[in-house]
Amino acid sequence: MGSIPTVHAEVGDYGVDNSVYQGAYGKFGYAKDKFMISQIGGYTGFGTYDQSTYATQVQSAIAQGKRAHTYVWWQNITDYATADAVLDHFLPKVQTPKGSIVALDIESGGQNTDVIMHALAKIKAAGYTPMVYGYKNYLVQNTDLNRIADKYELWLAEYPNYQVTPEPNYNYFPSFKNVGIFQFTSTYVAGGLDGNIDLSGVTDSGYKKGDADKPKTDTPAIDKGQQADDTDKSNVKVGDTVKVNFSADKWATGEDILPSVKGQSYKVVAVDGKKLLLDGVNSWINRNNAEIISTKDTVQFNGVYVVDQWFVYGGKWYARNNDMSIPVADYNNDIPVGAITLTDRYGNKLPSQTAQGNNGAMEYFTLDGHYKVLERSGNAVKVQIDGEPVWLQASFAE
Repeated sequence: MGSIPTVHAEVGDYGVDNSVYQGAYGKFGYAKDKFMISQIGGYTGFGTYDQSTYATQVQSAIAQGKRAHTYVWWQNITDYATADAVLDHFLPKVQTPKGSIVALDIESGGQNTDVIMHALAKIKAAGYTPMVYGYKNYLVQNTDLNRIADKYELWLAEYPNYQVTPEPNYNYFPSFKNVGIFQFTSTYVAGGLDGNIDLSGVTDSGYKKGDADKPKTDTPAIDKGQQADDTDKSNVKVGDTVKVNFSADKWATGEDILPSVKGQSYKVVAVDGKKLLLDGVNSWINRNNAEIISTKDTVQFNGVYVVDQWFVYGGKWYARNNDMSIPVADYNNDIPVGAITLTDRYGNKLPSQTAQGNNGAMEYFTLDGHYKVLERSGNAVKVQIDGEPVWLQASFAE
């Protein structure tokens, strides 16, 4: 088949599909994998349900330099009104980029080809690449698969057995026209994982020239994934989540890393120089054997700042520093006094932490905590300080 580029989508790219069973940050099978298709939720006939792991799996895929796509479980949807209700629920929640795959997972229950075609057209109109997933025999028996395949690519599944199968066996290929993705196993690795191969380059969709680092549009999950991807390993901190690299062989303490641990995600609970202590396995790993997939987005403010003005709202005191505030400054920029340490101009804590008020005396303060980032917008960042949202200039945050 020849060598496969590390970034760009090509015929022959391998990938996985994930649901809630693969956990918050999903699971890849091998270093060769280039894409993940994650379940956003679905409908079984008793209302829609959301997958709590969907957004973080998309984030994780992007952080690892993989292309992320979406699928919806589609069962007992046989009328237009239900189809519209289901897609009106899910399409606004899609976290993969415009142009990316949004597939209907059709493998159970009652089906209606007219309704499926209507749904696929609606997905396309929303700016995504529609596909139908399923087993050939079920789809042939329950839909007009020829009609579907005449207009939309298929993602078909067929397995030779349930042994670990890292490569497709084309003796079991579900021959049909317009097959874009072949799911060739549900046991890609020991313990179970769906393995897929891209036959047409369709997993390139939504990414500029197939580059996972260049999604055509942004979403909150993509932004978080890119933030993690852009974080240097030297900046990994307690609370971040990392993946154990497939190439990692030894823990920092010298013991062998089990194959079942490779590719899995763990929260960092301690940092010691170049070593990270991973929760769940309680083992130290060298930083260069781990990949950041989620950062605990916090900032700190390391300067000494002037109290330009005090304000009182509802009996509570707040400090404002004009340089840190977003023009035109208002109460959204004011910092709760409970988070402030009053200091001299050099940052030394004052014996008395009682504010002088607006009496003309020069007052200085520091902010000594790590503050949760609630939102970023342009040159501004909204952080949680003493339980309250405060907008400040991002240039002051580290």
